Amino acid sequence: MNHAYCVDNPKKFKGYGENCWGLTASDNFEGYNAHSPTNDLGVITPTAALSAFPYTPEYSMKALRHFYYDLGDKIWGEYGFTDAFSESHNWYANSYLAIDQGPIIVMIENYRTGLLWKLFMSCPEVQGGLKKLGFESPAIVKN
Repeated sequence: MNHAYCVDNPKKFKGYGENCWGLTASDNFEGYNAHSPTNDLGVITPTAALSAFPYTPEYSMKALRHFYYDLGDKIWGEYGFTDAFSESHNWYANSYLAIDQGPIIVMIENYRTGLLWKLFMSCPEVQGGLKKLGFESPAIVKN
């Protein structure tokens, strides 16, 4: 939905499109806001597109390449991608928020190797909880 909305770009914000998408809570030119299709201020937050890697690998990779190669001088720095940007407002954050940086790394690694999913599913408490809730999956160990 997030990707489709930004490709459609109903409010005609500069920069939105196939390679530039990602709406979620982040800094913006007015402070901080929860960006979404119902609250769109023209602000793209890289963590929204990049932490979706396991679910949208093709779209997320296009966004990653665009963010790095096309906008890198404006949104890439010492700690990775800055929090957010708005090409319509010619605004580029200079802040890095750990709550937004963390999911990028974790979800790219989860997409690459499944490490986080495997660690999560290896916890006895998780296995027991899923069994009690009646979930079925090849990842749930049968007793």
